Amino acid sequence: MTNQPAISDRLARQLRFVRELDKLKGVQRRTSLIDRSRRENSAEHSWHLATMALALGEYAPPGTDLAHAIELLLVHDVVEIDADDTFAFDVAGNASKVARETAAAERLFGLLPDDVGRELRALWDEFEAAETPEARFANALDRFQALVQNDAAGDGGTWHAHGVTREAVLRRMAPIETGAPGLWPAALAAIERATAAGHVRDEVKPE
Repeated sequence: MTNQPAISDRLARQLRFVRELDKLKGVQRRTSLIDRSRRENSAEHSWHLATMALALGEYAPPGTDLAHAIELLLVHDVVEIDADDTFAFDVAGNASKVARETAAAERLFGLLPDDVGRELRALWDEFEAAETPEARFANALDRFQALVQNDAAGDGGTWHAHGVTREAVLRRMAPIETGAPGLWPAALAAIERATAAGHVRDEVKPE
């Protein structure tokens, strides 16, 4: 029998994390593909965002490190392996989101060797805090992607399916205005199209 080469503890821990990452492909999001054939999964979502950052990098705030923003996007939803995707307009789900995702971050990044785990956890924390130019741009793209998909679907996508109001969409998309201001006019135009088509409810409160 041929002796198998020994695998270091460090590599064993890294491979365990890599195997866990595969589970992100099975986490379904509420947003459908543009052709409405099925819902996207969280791994596809993260890839889509990272590639969008390459294509739309010119709309990032001046001085943004685009490569770092892509790192944030690739890591930001890893916690959904444990915490699942929380629909943006689910009030009850969002009430427990921070606690669920923080616990997931502790477990998942804790699988790695300490130095690598700290590095990836720092990326996740930075995205969540949305205080750096890179994190603000990454968060803006995270909001913008769903808007593009709902707009292109032709029927309002998840906005229409869940009876979301225009004001709720505007609040959700607000980070685009500061994180990628050059994309804000396109976001507003999409929201107005959805409103005019009746895909989002325009609830005007009486004076």
